[in-house]
Amino acid sequence: MAQEPVNPGEVVLGEEIKHARLITLNRPRQLNVISSKVVYLLSQFLEKWEKDDDAKLVIFKGAGRAFCAGGDLRMFYEGRSDDSCLEVVYRMYWLCYHIHTYKKTMVALVHGIVMGGGGAMVVPLKFSVVTEKTVFAVPEASIGLHTDCSFSYILSRLPGYLGEYLALTGARLNGKEMVATGLATHFVPSEKLQELEKRLLSLDSGDENKVRSVIEEFSAAVQPDEESVLNKLSTINKCFCGDSVEEIIKSFESEAGIEGNAWIAAVLKGLKRSSPTGLKITLRSIREGRKQTLAECLKKEFRLTMNLLRSVISGDVYEGIRALSIDKDNAPKWNPSTLEEVTSDNVDLVFQPFSAELELKIPAEESCRWDGKYENSVYPNLQGKN
Repeated sequence: MAQEPVNPGEVVLGEEIKHARLITLNRPRQLNVISSKVVYLLSQFLEKWEKDDDAKLVIFKGAGRAFCAGGDLRMFYEGRSDDSCLEVVYRMYWLCYHIHTYKKTMVALVHGIVMGGGGAMVVPLKFSVVTEKTVFAVPEASIGLHTDCSFSYILSRLPGYLGEYLALTGARLNGKEMVATGLATHFVPSEKLQELEKRLLSLDSGDENKVRSVIEEFSAAVQPDEESVLNKLSTINKCFCGDSVEEIIKSFESEAGIEGNAWIAAVLKGLKRSSPTGLKITLRSIREGRKQTLAECLKKEFRLTMNLLRSVISGDVYEGIRALSIDKDNAPKWNPSTLEEVTSDNVDLVFQPFSAELELKIPAEESCRWDGKYENSVYPNLQGKN
């Protein structure tokens, strides 16, 4: 059994139970969204435990009805004028690298919503357990952002053009679909999740075969439902291989009239309501991600996020957050308002490399694996100077 958390009011709880380590994202009323404090504490725990020979197994879970709904949109909106979100952005991308390359066995127990950056704490792990109540999506493009937190790397490696589809449409996948696509490793009915957690904690081992064996005692083989988007991959591949967002939408429209494709209409409606800038940047990022390493993807995504939050070519991200989370009118006024107005030159601007000191610092050598922290970068001195 897990011991009582030392500080139940903290946004991230870290418990040490024999050789197991348990991380609980603990902002249930906010669906465990990611803030600067959340990312800072996660980094602290993970670095400490990776260096601790007594720590063998790390388990992630979320309190309440969500695992993690991604970044704290209100935090970004409130920091729009003074670069106050520099810290969470830098820390999150730096942390993503360490989660992908972590040296200890990690398990995510994913109950409920997992979106955007929340997925970066799930998909890269050796073991990610989902349930019938799990809902996954990467909806950033729809609000003028881009598919971030290593997802240009992850999605570009899915079969065919499914990654482009998920990134551009923000389509949701359930737990069965996550397992089928490889975005999760095991499906466990929700009523068994708590017992699985107890078993993993009592296992007292990080041996991958032993961990897998325990999870498989609780897991069930699953197939996507008949109406699943995964059974429509031939259409998705045909349309989302297009060289531009305009081509993709045109191709998708032509497929919508074919018998059996009634599902396309709602997806098209969502696509057309999304930020034109967000869509174009997202497509290019995913396409580049197909040929990039994890480190290259993270450095690129960091630049994109910084440039979009600084409204280098558009303020759409703040308009999208306003419409979704602040005024909640769901009527964003994009600028530019059409795909045709988003020029290649403007898109090029947000992809340009930063000067060396402003780039995300990802350790090149294992011996300095935890170097490059935010506090040791130039960014703390830049807050409020934009």
